[in-house]
Amino acid sequence: MKAALATKFGKPLIIGEVPTPEPAEGEVLIRIEACGVCHTDVHAVDGDWPVKPGLPFIPGHEGIGRVVSLGKGVKSIAVGDRVGVPWLLDACGLCDYCLTSRETLCGHARYGGYSANGGFAEFCTAPAAYVARIPQGLDPLHAGPIICAGVTTYKGLKVADCHPGEWVVISGAGGLGHLAIQYARVMGLQVAVVDVAEDKLALARSLGASLTVNASVDDPVKFMQDMIGGAHAVLVTAVSTDAFSQATGMLRRGGTCVLTGLPSGSFPISIFDTVLRCLTVRGSLVGTRADMREALAFAAAGKVRPAIEIMELEDVNTVMDRLRHGTLKGRAVLRIAHY
Repeated sequence: MKAALATKFGKPLIIGEVPTPEPAEGEVLIRIEACGVCHTDVHAVDGDWPVKPGLPFIPGHEGIGRVVSLGKGVKSIAVGDRVGVPWLLDACGLCDYCLTSRETLCGHARYGGYSANGGFAEFCTAPAAYVARIPQGLDPLHAGPIICAGVTTYKGLKVADCHPGEWVVISGAGGLGHLAIQYARVMGLQVAVVDVAEDKLALARSLGASLTVNASVDDPVKFMQDMIGGAHAVLVTAVSTDAFSQATGMLRRGGTCVLTGLPSGSFPISIFDTVLRCLTVRGSLVGTRADMREALAFAAAGKVRPAIEIMELEDVNTVMDRLRHGTLKGRAVLRIAHY
């Protein structure tokens, strides 16, 4: 099969032929139709996170396709079903976290395109119990971003614990942020957006953001405090340490800051300010299978739609470079097979 293979950290992916995998017990083999490209794929290929993938590997954790064969014991999925290969590839199913529907915290979890080969290929295997069920009528090109960027921002907004009518600031209006705006609007929240690119802020306004601020021109902390008295919640989707350092300052007293972006570096926070203003800071990692089902349902109903650029598998290195330089608006999706 044709695949994009990472053979050395920090080097371009190699497009070539590799053996087609066989599904093991409990797995399915998927013929990939489309695969979204995430900034996490850049971190995987560059090897700049503390825990690195094992080389060589095939990236991609937004692969959507049809099941073509079943491993031993698979009964929950049928050949012909359309499924997705998500970031949370599987978990142990037995620990306290898994048994309390918090499988994203499982210490034995594996990750698509990181711990195991992913969707930048014509075929991919995945555990049947954890694949995303793609609703009928949802195009694979639009489903790809939902099973990572979509569920990540949807879960981040859920743990922000906002109520309809309250203000949420989305920091970063790129691949994750533009979906966060839409989920927030569906949840009845008032949305303000911070970014440093005018084209992304224009996209944010077109998606329903009531307030936008360019952080390269104005101080977003002062802007949010002056305009709305601080937000009830801030969801940080940007891969910028500057965005993280501004986040808690944009909150009102008692507000919640949720971190989903994963840039390298540390997160500065004032102990005095956090205590006196009773702030909450939470990390949020993708979402559970239940969150995935809910996030996909909004997309299938037409209430959330990713802004995508459709590229071919051979264009993957160009896409990765654009992600590195922040020049991609919305989400890139690789078309692997015509359907």
